[in-house]
Amino acid sequence: MNGLVYDPSAPRKPTNLSVNSDLMRKAKEKEINVSSVLEKALVEELRQREQAEWKEENRESIESYNKRIQEIGLFSDGMRTF
Repeated sequence: MNGLVYDPSAPRKPTNLSVNSDLMRKAKEKEINVSSVLEKALVEELRQREQAEWKEENRESIESYNKRIQEIGLFSDGMRTF
C-alpha cells in the first residue's frame, strides 16, 4: 500500500453538509478552511478504519505468529546485546 487512502488528483465536488451553526460561525471567525479540515479528518478516519479492517483480516495470522515466537523465540535472540 502506498499510504494514500484516496486519489488526491480527483476533482473536487461541491457537497451540502449540515453543520452546527455556532461551530460554523466560530470557524469563520477564525478563518478556518472548513473544506481542508474536513478532508484531513476524512483521510484520518479512512486510515484508521482501513488499519482496523487489515488487523481483523490478518488477526489469525498475527496470533499464530506471536504464539510461534513465544514458543520458540526469534532466530536473533542469542545475538542481542541489549
